[in-house]
Amino acid sequence: MIFGFYIMLTTLVVFLSFTSASANAVPSTSTISPSSCITYDAEDRIITITCGAATLSDIDKQLRDPDILRIDHSDGITSDNSKTWLLNAGVLVGKEASLDITPDDVIWLKIVADGKIAHPIQVIGNLKVDSVKITSWNPKKNDYLKFQYETLPSRKYEKSGIDEVPRPYIIVEQEAKGTANITNSELGYLGYACGGGCSGLSYYGGQGSIIKGNHIHHNRFGFYSNGASNIVLENNLVDHNYLYGFDPHTGTHNMTIRKNTVHDHGAMGIICSLNCYKILIENNTVYNSHGSGIMLSRNMSYSVARNNYVYNETNCIFVSQSHHNEIYNNRVAGCDDGIHLFHKSSNNIVHDNSITDSKNPVNIDDVKASIYRNKVYSNSVTSSDKKNERVVS
Repeated sequence: MIFGFYIMLTTLVVFLSFTSASANAVPSTSTISPSSCITYDAEDRIITITCGAATLSDIDKQLRDPDILRIDHSDGITSDNSKTWLLNAGVLVGKEASLDITPDDVIWLKIVADGKIAHPIQVIGNLKVDSVKITSWNPKKNDYLKFQYETLPSRKYEKSGIDEVPRPYIIVEQEAKGTANITNSELGYLGYACGGGCSGLSYYGGQGSIIKGNHIHHNRFGFYSNGASNIVLENNLVDHNYLYGFDPHTGTHNMTIRKNTVHDHGAMGIICSLNCYKILIENNTVYNSHGSGIMLSRNMSYSVARNNYVYNETNCIFVSQSHHNEIYNNRVAGCDDGIHLFHKSSNNIVHDNSITDSKNPVNIDDVKASIYRNKVYSNSVTSSDKKNERVVS
């Protein structure tokens, strides 16, 4: 009897211990999605992630089709330990899902581009891109898919169609409920003219997203947004994009553009156009674009451009049809117009800027009338030989 009671007691203790351990166990942090969360539409060539968090490895394990996704061995690594992937389909990240593209299983994501089909990464849920490289890739040429010119060579080519060659792109849709954070990565040779949303890296939603520490180059636009808000663009190197570097657009608001280096674009370096408001543009270095370095355009309002260094542009800082903005503590040099207020811009404050070697240091000819109520004062103007330094007020 005693022995039997002992066995029963021991069993009970083990059972209770196991139950307690199970109840207090930390939930698994694995990113593997259930197989039902990853599907593929062969007709539209779209991979859809409907739930959970997925990686490229998870997609590969589910689909097991090298024509859709496979390790790319053109980097010289012949084993499956390579972290270079070739993706020959689009990806749709659903509202209850997330896609992680990180060094855990990716170094370089090459998205197939044959000049006929553009495979997108469409985000309605969450996207995390960190410390990787994402580009278009033409397997036949073993190279990126490039436009005829890396940047728009002149305005006569603007509607020539040379930027209509389909290339992959990343788009955060308007209904996106999560964030699309892209950090410490390289994005290149993406985007094309498709009538909207295919410019390379486009945000229509994704409130609270961070784009930081990236090299963004040779895309159609470096960054585009439409109606987006509360996005931070910080410490990025943005260069040689076909048209614009940063182009927040159409109602974009509460955005910070800070500490970026932006140069050599076919159009503007940084522009916000059409009803943008509460945009902070500060501590950026902008140069060598075929247009304006920083432009506030078409009813941009209640925004600030400060502490930027802008040089070698047609207009260093250009304000057109925009109102109630403040421009101060900027250094501008080597532009036709240092700071230009134009086309009925009103109630702007321009002060304490340093302007060097500009043909027209502060150009306000179009908005001098008192009805425009712009305030321009305490801006210093210096030529390269440091003679005739003066203050424009």
